Amino acid sequence: MKLAQKIAVGFLRTKLYVLSWVSKKRAAESAFDVFCTPMRKSNKKSPAIFSKGEQLQLKVEGVDIIGHRWNASQQKKCLIVHGFESTSYNFDRYIQPLIHKGYEVLAFDAPAHGKSSGQQINLPLYVSTIRTINEEFGPINSFLAHSFGGLAVCHFLETVHNESKKVVLIAPATETTTAIDSFFQFLHLGNGIRKEFDQLIYDRGGRHPHEYSIRRAMNHIESSVLWIHDKEDEMTPLSDAIKIKNDNHPNVQFEITEGFGHRRIYRENSVMKIILDFL
Repeated sequence: MKLAQKIAVGFLRTKLYVLSWVSKKRAAESAFDVFCTPMRKSNKKSPAIFSKGEQLQLKVEGVDIIGHRWNASQQKKCLIVHGFESTSYNFDRYIQPLIHKGYEVLAFDAPAHGKSSGQQINLPLYVSTIRTINEEFGPINSFLAHSFGGLAVCHFLETVHNESKKVVLIAPATETTTAIDSFFQFLHLGNGIRKEFDQLIYDRGGRHPHEYSIRRAMNHIESSVLWIHDKEDEMTPLSDAIKIKNDNHPNVQFEITEGFGHRRIYRENSVMKIILDFL
């Protein structure tokens, strides 16, 4: 962590600590804003393949969502769904191979990411974004989703008929409670704020944090699922994924890799081949 980042984190920890003495609820609200706000936005140059795609735009809950489409009007449609603090640009190497497989390819930047507008993102908003894309440009037959995008795709799928769909989950954010635990440990926040934080999630979304879970959602998903996870994933621990593996869903196949971590994994040629063979 760079010096400027350490100073910013230290200031934030102090701010939330002091605020918690005034009101744990207010501290929880401030913490939730931080939790939903990407701290960095990718400045990656537009890959060449994106200049060949049709630019698309739609509005979701007041947010302008920017995306691209290639090989339009095909019967098979694949939606690429990126993770937190990422962008659709990061998956450029998948587009041409998917076209060669006969897919119409769709890739959008999530709210508060890439070229899309907005300052914050949460799971219900990301799910609503996927639902709107499906309504406007679908029906989507296949999904290629990484990290937070995987969590959003699973929560979308459990609300629609999904038996005939194919889903690739790359290092998905399996349990929201795990992400919150890490966030609270990082900022040294106490149990009093956590109680208010969890209540705030329920008040705004109608579900408790433990219900925002791929393990729970998977009980309602009949799609063919390829789940790829690395043993050294530092963001979305393999231990959460193993619980689902041990549930032995007949429609879910696992590929466990080693040495790729959380972000490098989808850039690996060996992983890409597994994905394209599945789709």
